[in-house]
Amino acid sequence: MSTSGAGREQGAPGARARALAVLRVRSRALAVALLPAAAAVILLAGGSTGHMTGPGWDVARRIVTPLAVLVLLLAAGVALVVARARPAVTPTVPIAEESAPDLYRMVRDLADRLGVPAPSAIALTPDCDSWLEDRTHPAHAPPPPEEHDDVARAGRPSRRAPAAPVLVIGSPFLWWMRVAELRALLAPVVAGTGPAAHPDIAAARRFVRGLDAAVAVTSAPDRGPVSRVVLAGAGRVARLLLHGSRVHAAEMERGVAAAAAERAKAVDYGLRIVAQEQVGLAYAGWDRLLTRVALPAWRMGRWPARLNAGVVAALTELSRRDRLAEGFASRLGERPACDLLEEPGAVDEATSLLAARLFHGGPAETGPDWSPVHWGDYPEEVVDRKWRTDAARLHRILDALRVPPADEETRAPDGPTLARVLTHLSTTPDLPPAPAPAVVPDEDDLGGGTARSAALAARLTAELAREEAAAAAAPAGPQAAAASDPDPLRDDRALPLFPLQPPRTGRELLADHITAMVCCAAMDTVGAVPGLDWLDGPTLLVGGARATDLPPQVLTLIEDGDPAGLRTWLARQGIRPEKPVRLA
Repeated sequence: MSTSGAGREQGAPGARARALAVLRVRSRALAVALLPAAAAVILLAGGSTGHMTGPGWDVARRIVTPLAVLVLLLAAGVALVVARARPAVTPTVPIAEESAPDLYRMVRDLADRLGVPAPSAIALTPDCDSWLEDRTHPAHAPPPPEEHDDVARAGRPSRRAPAAPVLVIGSPFLWWMRVAELRALLAPVVAGTGPAAHPDIAAARRFVRGLDAAVAVTSAPDRGPVSRVVLAGAGRVARLLLHGSRVHAAEMERGVAAAAAERAKAVDYGLRIVAQEQVGLAYAGWDRLLTRVALPAWRMGRWPARLNAGVVAALTELSRRDRLAEGFASRLGERPACDLLEEPGAVDEATSLLAARLFHGGPAETGPDWSPVHWGDYPEEVVDRKWRTDAARLHRILDALRVPPADEETRAPDGPTLARVLTHLSTTPDLPPAPAPAVVPDEDDLGGGTARSAALAARLTAELAREEAAAAAAPAGPQAAAASDPDPLRDDRALPLFPLQPPRTGRELLADHITAMVCCAAMDTVGAVPGLDWLDGPTLLVGGARATDLPPQVLTLIEDGDPAGLRTWLARQGIRPEKPVRLA
């Protein structure tokens, strides 16, 4: 027997053995529930046949029979909760076969080469990962074909018919990887449909997923006191069963993965090693694009409509800057995997909107306060607006603190100036204490700066908290009240599901707002323009060059109260801080 065959045999039987162990947990639970009923049947049968007579047996029958009925009712309640609980499903963008025939053809050809069933459907997720997802639960069944044909497969006899798992593909892979690389990368994932088709493994997975869903249902906070009491017992039983089967379920999944990996070695193994290098690069570029580029736009109520196309630009820029990534951009001459889609632009827009929902908690549909933005419009519609909004917020707080104009301003300015900010942060505090902010930030957020910078950072933190609370409490408009997402495959009430970054500290907020004020002054006095850097996000272009040396000067002002470095930088660029700037 070959090494590959031996490894596959070791993984598959081990997974089946662990699946049987999980099912034995279920069988033991059923036996425990039926044991009082069996004892009651024996006692009742013995009494009716005259073998178990006497006061003692009568007392036993009176105690055991109601106990058996109670246990059966409780067991039926637990089974009903487990059966009706809806297992969690990853929010994805379904890909209809007619919208990606080449992609379906490639996956089915891959399944034929591996000797496993083909996935029942394909979906995309805005993440750098790929997996198989079981959606055979009745709650996840699609509507009839005439109403929903996104994931329907030709020739499927019934919506209740057993189906293979859904293949979920990370959308950045389709845009960055070439067709051959994607096929090699998906081989171990598609090979997992073989073990998933085994009855014991499928039954064990359904049992564990049902228990997990039942635990989630019984732990939901939005229930009345009566419901919580009723569901508390079912939740404890589900947790107990889940704890008893957790180790076996984990080992079963490891066995399934080992068997799939061994089987996939027969297909494009050498190319898969090269493709794995692209996975790490794609993850780095995707993370950088979301945190540095997409997140500022989301905070402004705009969502970039071509995130996947943007990751290609980001990774190309990374390969240009990083010598470790040299040579990766040369692959761009080959056919990209997104060519397997009929309309890659529409799919990119759908996954970009889903990314905004998952990582930021944006609405499901576009509206006046939530609209798409294209990369060509990003500098003007996102960067410029962000800087002027932040600068306006900073000056509102200075007005609340009654900060006077700077000494260098010979007369009252016609608008807010950068000089006012510099003078306030570089002088000793001599103003009466301002009212305490409604939200008190963590002291660690403000440490290391001057007293005035700490006070200003605290007021900024409180102001942003108030704005976010007001936005959350705003009455829902027609689109927001349209309901929850009609797609039954999504359960995303707790958005964002995957926050990109922890809340910004007070010092970071203050640095962002001062930087925004400097950029506004540069745009209004020396003709600088906002720009977009694929790896660093919003950037200031002065004379066509990026102003990369500005952040250290701003930090020095905040931490030491020393404006000399920033004033020197402003003089070198020809920016006049006493000139008024235009705010949002």
